[in-house]
Amino acid sequence: MKKIAIILGMTFVFFCFISLQKSGEEVQIQSENKKIEEIKEEEIKEIQIYDIEEGYLTVPAVKNAKKHVYNWNNIKFIGNYKYYEDDNYKTHIGIDVSTYQGEIDWEKVKESGIEFAIIRLGFRGYGTSGKLVLDDRFEEYVDGACNAGIKVGVYFFSQAISIQEAEEEAEFVLEHIKNKKIEYPICYDLEKIKYVDTARANNLKKEERTQNAITFCNYLNQKGYKTMLYANAKWLTTELELEKLNDYSIWYADYQDKPLYPYHFEMWQYTETGIVNGINGNVDLNLYFEKK
Repeated sequence: MKKIAIILGMTFVFFCFISLQKSGEEVQIQSENKKIEEIKEEEIKEIQIYDIEEGYLTVPAVKNAKKHVYNWNNIKFIGNYKYYEDDNYKTHIGIDVSTYQGEIDWEKVKESGIEFAIIRLGFRGYGTSGKLVLDDRFEEYVDGACNAGIKVGVYFFSQAISIQEAEEEAEFVLEHIKNKKIEYPICYDLEKIKYVDTARANNLKKEERTQNAITFCNYLNQKGYKTMLYANAKWLTTELELEKLNDYSIWYADYQDKPLYPYHFEMWQYTETGIVNGINGNVDLNLYFEKK
């Protein structure tokens, strides 16, 4: 019996040794793979993006920016609209509108399959005064969309040149949504204004522009609202400190079939020439990515 016990004990020790050795090898392999991934990440100095005005551009990679995990092979069309779905995400189809869309038949928009609308609340004017202005059709659009059963978010076109002005814009937004049913994000619209000498924010530094965006979002997040930053690939990679925006949602504008842009975003404005029953002329179409 003693011999059998000794043999069994030695066998147990042997298998423990082999198991530990394999475990150690697996840990070593995982560690080496991680190092390889980090090296590859370090090697990527530039990425290619697409800009609607300038075409394909090569821009510096943003080392610490969070990346998206979407697989663009999962895009499909149903009727006039684009959709996306994978194991982790599904999308909702929506529009964004301002007074330029004119009169909208919201019931027809709803019947056409549109699930949400991001409505321009207002904007800051150009020039030294930088007056805050409410969109002419804001009240009409919000009430019409809500009455038709379309979920509503809003956007504000910023020309803030300081964190004080960014907070003032957030306060202006808050004042006009306090009695509204807002179920989608409040969006901070960041765009470069071309061919306008009195544009206020074009010459801001990246740090200033980023801090303005963060100030606007933080103010409204603290009031219980979800926020987003609207921008295109060039703006996000060259005019903002993208690595500081990992904790903020991005509304990304790109009119390619499959975006080259590798960094995270939760909403995609995929065309400016959409056709929606109930709206005269073209309208922007958007996909909102919802985690399952």
